[in-house]
Amino acid sequence: MKLTILAAAAVLASSTFAAQATPVTITVASFPDLDRAVKVALPMWEKLHPEIKVKLVSLQIEDHHNSMTTALAAGAHLPDVMAVDFGYIGIFAESKGLEDLFQPPYSAEQYRKQFVSYTYAQATNSRGNLAAMPADIGPGTLFYRKDLMDKAGIREADLTASWESYIEAGKKLKAATGASLLARAGDLKDIYIRANLKDGEGIYFGDKGKVLVDTPRFVRAFELAKAARVAGIDSKTVAWTSEWSEGFKRGKVASQMTGSWLSGHLAKWLAPDFKGQWRTTGLPAGALASYGGSFYAIPKKAANKEQAWEFIKFMSTNKEVQLNTLREISAFPALIAAHSDPTMDEPQPYFGGQKTRLLARDTAVRIPVIRVDKYDSMANEVINSELENVLEQNKDIKTALADAKKLIERRARR
Repeated sequence: MKLTILAAAAVLASSTFAAQATPVTITVASFPDLDRAVKVALPMWEKLHPEIKVKLVSLQIEDHHNSMTTALAAGAHLPDVMAVDFGYIGIFAESKGLEDLFQPPYSAEQYRKQFVSYTYAQATNSRGNLAAMPADIGPGTLFYRKDLMDKAGIREADLTASWESYIEAGKKLKAATGASLLARAGDLKDIYIRANLKDGEGIYFGDKGKVLVDTPRFVRAFELAKAARVAGIDSKTVAWTSEWSEGFKRGKVASQMTGSWLSGHLAKWLAPDFKGQWRTTGLPAGALASYGGSFYAIPKKAANKEQAWEFIKFMSTNKEVQLNTLREISAFPALIAAHSDPTMDEPQPYFGGQKTRLLARDTAVRIPVIRVDKYDSMANEVINSELENVLEQNKDIKTALADAKKLIERRARR
């Protein structure tokens, strides 16, 4: 009888252990190229956490965010971990469907000083909740084709001395090589409206939701875009279309101002045949801007929150994971500890041996804390539409911005 009881207890203990040993599978919803960061990290993750399996689901960036918006609204079909791009963080931060990572059991305040200062602010909503943890950042960078500049007799200083000198260099380049200095005139607007903001300022919105799109900053941004179009130095392509990418692949576009993450795109699919010809430098007139970045959030109705938090901490606070992401997709680490690693000093063959990561690092620590708003994405769409009216229909700039302000105010009534 005693043996029978002991045997039964052993079977029960064995079955309990087996149940505990059964791996939990979490779903991570992401988008290209951030999904590759997860793929690269998985071998290390599986060694550290064999008890937590990861199922990666990836959609194109717009489809991903639309899908996540729908899922949060419905409270169904939610992943355990949700990737959020900087362009959408304002919307998602205000969502009441995400966990506040400042609260237990997450208590993410303890990690704040480990990250570049502005990242937490970007993911903190109007209620003071932290909606997501930073994964990477996008220090504003000017990429340019040195071989084409050399052919046209253009120095790097001609590109960076001022916004006017950048446009003048474009005229000289076009005459000498036939190449466009930039893919789309709107790139000048995009970078200028983000440049040299003060800590706490927003791109489109100020205190109490005040719409800022008719300010001198936007007037100047539109003027620069219009000047580039009139000068004939842009190729008039829409970003991320096949025509846009072909401009880089065929060597018809000679510079691009955006986040430092573009270096990976250039090397791997936009312009792989021009290895050694591209370079990076700071933005014109010494401008500082943040352009891009990524975050990870946990939906309130996620099935495996504990395991999701472990994965997010792994992706954001693990130095080696952050550095591997930098090496794989050129997404610059949000984690400050990664900035002092010797990896930063490595010459980059694609950029002719230039130490491009040092520029991104030095820029990152000087970028101000930019306020985000849940209506940023909407405001961006309105501004882009009015810029097209200026560029294509010759609409008066101040009239265009006044119209944009009215429409944004109407759509953002709070």
